[in-house]
Amino acid sequence: MLPRHADVVIIGAGVIGAAVAYYLGQEKIRAVVLEKEQVGSGSSGACEGLLLLQSKKPGIHLEMAIESLRRFQTLSRELENPIEFENKGGLVVIESEEELAAMQQFVEKQKKHGIDISLLSQAQARQKEPALSEKIVGATFSPRDSQVNPILLTRAFLHAAQKTGTTVFADTPVHGIESAHGRVAAVLTEKGRVATSVVVNATGASAAAIGGMVNLPIPIKPRRGQVLVTEAVAPMLQRCILSARYIAVKFDPGLAAAGGVGFAVEQTASGNILIGSTREFAGFDRRTTYEGIYRIASRILRVIPGLKNLLVIRAFAGLRPYTPDGLPILGKVESLDGFIMAAGHEGDGITLAPITGEMIARLVAGSKPPFAFDEFRLERFNPPAIN
Repeated sequence: MLPRHADVVIIGAGVIGAAVAYYLGQEKIRAVVLEKEQVGSGSSGACEGLLLLQSKKPGIHLEMAIESLRRFQTLSRELENPIEFENKGGLVVIESEEELAAMQQFVEKQKKHGIDISLLSQAQARQKEPALSEKIVGATFSPRDSQVNPILLTRAFLHAAQKTGTTVFADTPVHGIESAHGRVAAVLTEKGRVATSVVVNATGASAAAIGGMVNLPIPIKPRRGQVLVTEAVAPMLQRCILSARYIAVKFDPGLAAAGGVGFAVEQTASGNILIGSTREFAGFDRRTTYEGIYRIASRILRVIPGLKNLLVIRAFAGLRPYTPDGLPILGKVESLDGFIMAAGHEGDGITLAPITGEMIARLVAGSKPPFAFDEFRLERFNPPAIN
């Protein structure tokens, strides 16, 4: 039964909302988590589980990823549930001289931020990952890159949070937020009203709709990513694998028009291989398309030709929460006391979940967070005018 009052209401039971609930529990704060569908039914249940430092832009984004990955080392033990965390190391595969030039710049910037990363020749890359094609130009390698099972991670966060008093309500859509005197007062659902002074908007691609309930413009929109899943096979891939194109387009946007935005590949603990993904603005349409599936399949076979003999058993699509500058929106908002943002991670929600959860929990508890919120505030998109 839905409680009449809660210290904190978290809207969204994806990996971000689950992480916030867990770390609030560590601060002795009990939360109520509301999910319109099932736990992890959004992006957290429709994505890959790569935890990559190499893909992060040097600066605050990379620094957060480093700290988050450090927490993953002990999370399975802390949560007392398996999350299939594996420190495999990661390869960013380079397919052209143009990508190589961009990656040389990127590697130097990453090294200056303390990342253990090296630029490999074609032969060196294939020695680390024999499944790679002889046609690649080279790769970068970082031993710290890892992977995790996103669904198991989400559930583990919530199970651990429930042990500290958090309650989770699935199939409970939020249809309104009450405020009084400039402060959050209650959350309204189909199952009843929950009085609260703190609401955490952790609804990912749907964050703008929740903001609209309090007349708060939030520049987050869904970006569809389609993923293929193969039959389970014996170990075939030794590393986490990403296309250099994901990174190279940051230096040369023309590369995106020349051939898409790359690929990401991982083999799970069960033996299935996940191959992604597209980046499409298609509204809230979560259907897969023939064009998207074909583009993924044809792209990956240039790099890992041995996959051609595997059966694709299913395809799915998730909606990444896109922001205009690629950074999440985190922290308090100026216009409504008690309304806290924790959304907009796009493809980095799994990687940044632990550090995001800890930051938001400490903010609510009134203690010092591991990172300042200055660069993540909603108001960066609409700064006040200077008189």
